[in-house]
Amino acid sequence: MKSNTRARVCIALALALGLPLSPTAAQVDTTRRDSSSVQSAIYRRPFIGSAGSASIGGYLEANGNYLVTDGVSDGFSSEMRRFNIFLFAPVGPRLRFISELEFEHGTAEIALETALLDFQISTALVLRAGILLPPIGGFNQNHDGPRWEFVERPLSATEIIPSTLSEVGFGANGRLFAGKSTVTYDVYLTNGLNDGVVLNRSGRTRLAEGKGSEQLAEDNNGSPAFSTRIAMQDGRVGELGLSYYTGIYNTHTVEGQVVDVPRRLSIAALDASAQVWRGIDVRGEVAVASVDLAPSLDELQASRQLGGFVDVVVPLFRPSFRTLKDAVVSAAVRLEYIDLNAGRFVSTDSRIYDETRALSVGLSFRPATGTIFRANYVRQHFRDLFGNGTVRTGGFRMGVSTYF
Repeated sequence: MKSNTRARVCIALALALGLPLSPTAAQVDTTRRDSSSVQSAIYRRPFIGSAGSASIGGYLEANGNYLVTDGVSDGFSSEMRRFNIFLFAPVGPRLRFISELEFEHGTAEIALETALLDFQISTALVLRAGILLPPIGGFNQNHDGPRWEFVERPLSATEIIPSTLSEVGFGANGRLFAGKSTVTYDVYLTNGLNDGVVLNRSGRTRLAEGKGSEQLAEDNNGSPAFSTRIAMQDGRVGELGLSYYTGIYNTHTVEGQVVDVPRRLSIAALDASAQVWRGIDVRGEVAVASVDLAPSLDELQASRQLGGFVDVVVPLFRPSFRTLKDAVVSAAVRLEYIDLNAGRFVSTDSRIYDETRALSVGLSFRPATGTIFRANYVRQHFRDLFGNGTVRTGGFRMGVSTYF
């Protein structure tokens, strides 16, 4: 089926599933500056109102880029990066359904990112099943474009943690209250990443290559992945989360015949967010990935990767518009680093590099809740495995992202 035909079919199906629809009630605050937890991010979207029937919404991202790498540029180009459709329905007492259908790069990639059912036994215990977002760090569950001041997603959140990661499985989550603080937990069993983690088209260990549509149909090795996140939230300060993901990624048996030993990958992450002073918002995440490799792949592929980022957003002023009472102009800076092979060469005992450092600065304008216009400037330095001459990339990115 041609891509444009597939797109029309998927949109029609989404609209059909969303009917009957009712007008959503008062919009909730969906800007990135809020005190709600990462855990509640999928339900903290403006299309979900207080009405007790199905709702439809979504968000879009459109971007333009002009980048130069070591003096060479392909010029300016624009793209419709994402167009996502949300569906929500309270299907019964204590039951709610939510899904997300994603179109990336026009209709080049179409994927069902979320489709899950929650059964709330109590605030402390919610059972969840379906296509869900494993709680690895804070970004994977809280990645909607309108919530972020930068056009591009953080390097560590896409290369170390393969966001956006969607997997089919089941588990539980909940919220516990301790005085003025809240503790949230998530724990799930899912199909997990597959053989593409190594020996893939990128030529390096890359967890994002372990994703695939077949994950939503079956597990390639019959060993589910385990993920969990525990977070402490204080409305006066912010949120601190610790998460862990682990699972067997390789196919080690074929029709009952052993072809390899089970090989495990793990990701540990720490994420934090806080509003520190006069509305200044700070958000960051660090992650470490470990991958068990066959002896023949040592040094050729990475057994350990690490990285992180920190965003600082400073509100500058609030324009005086009669019809735009919530408008705000902000400045932002992002520092980020990833090391895609945190090891050493055995023969020389010298460091393996394959690392990227980046600095981004930007201005943003939010004319209304859940809509942002962004202008970013980025400088990025890359060094290959042997630490040879730095490849320098710089340029401008601009874009718009909005819920609807």
